[in-house]
Amino acid sequence: MIPALLAQLGLPLLVRTVGSALGMIDNPIAATAAAALKEVDGAIADSRIPPEAVAEANRHVEKLSELESADFQSSVAEAGKTARADAVSEDAYVRRMRPTFGYIMALTWGTQMSALAYIIVTDPAEAGAVVGAMASLGTIWSVGLGVLGIYVYKRSDEKRLVAGGDSGAGTMIGGVVEKLLGGKAVPG
Repeated sequence: MIPALLAQLGLPLLVRTVGSALGMIDNPIAATAAAALKEVDGAIADSRIPPEAVAEANRHVEKLSELESADFQSSVAEAGKTARADAVSEDAYVRRMRPTFGYIMALTWGTQMSALAYIIVTDPAEAGAVVGAMASLGTIWSVGLGVLGIYVYKRSDEKRLVAGGDSGAGTMIGGVVEKLLGGKAVPG
């Protein structure tokens, strides 16, 4: 939306606005950029930069705005397709288990990191021992995160199939899974 608005209002307004904003920052690089943009604004105002060049730059901004808008619309459509594929899964357990497991992992990770931060702040002398104890949980976290990764991978497969794509067996991860299964095709 902002690029479309800028495309309508044009390059002179953009130069003036950005130059003004940069001029308010207490930084030598920003000040240099603000001065350069002020000079460009002056050159546009007194036609040292030809109006045809400004018009061409405005057309370029309009075209970039159109491309960005199309890309955004494509992303929204793809996200909607994925959400619809998720919602139509016939297995209620599958629809709820994977997100639930992900939420449990996130909650557990957050709790563990909060506890670590609490110990570091309240009892710095014990922090080293707690960090060491948490390091020994690496194997448990590896298993849990590995399961979560497989859940995400397999659910992505299912969404691709529902959306009319392939199973993903040709992907790099599909190839690794196929190798791990001894050359057998990735089970659907």
